[in-house]
Amino acid sequence: QVQLVESGGGLVQAGGSLRLSCTASGGTFTDYAVGWFRQAPGKEREFVTAINLSGTSTYPTDSVKGRFTISRDNAKNTVYLQMNSLKPEDTGVYYCAAVLWVAYDSASDYDYWGQGTRVTVSS
Repeated sequence: QVQLVESGGGLVQAGGSLRLSCTASGGTFTDYAVGWFRQAPGKEREFVTAINLSGTSTYPTDSVKGRFTISRDNAKNTVYLQMNSLKPEDTGVYYCAAVLWVAYDSASDYDYWGQGTRVTVSS
């Protein structure tokens, strides 16, 4: 059983930056691909980006390419989401999720979820 805890959310002005963290416990971290998802008010949860087991491959969705960077530190059991050039449409609750072996872009493929951290981008 893997437990995930996100942190780093907050309020930021448009054009600003935030770094989210997702720390895992209770499993072999290097067996899990990790994804970030977000859910805006009144909208469905959507895929943001994911990273493979070793951190050598990432899979950002088009809307965040060039602005968001996912990385992982396997020694610290932590995945990061560096978010730059934030826009009001990036506002939402950000969740990290983990799945064995392979990264996916569909929420239904992930087995473990954190509780979420809220990001608000003001215009």
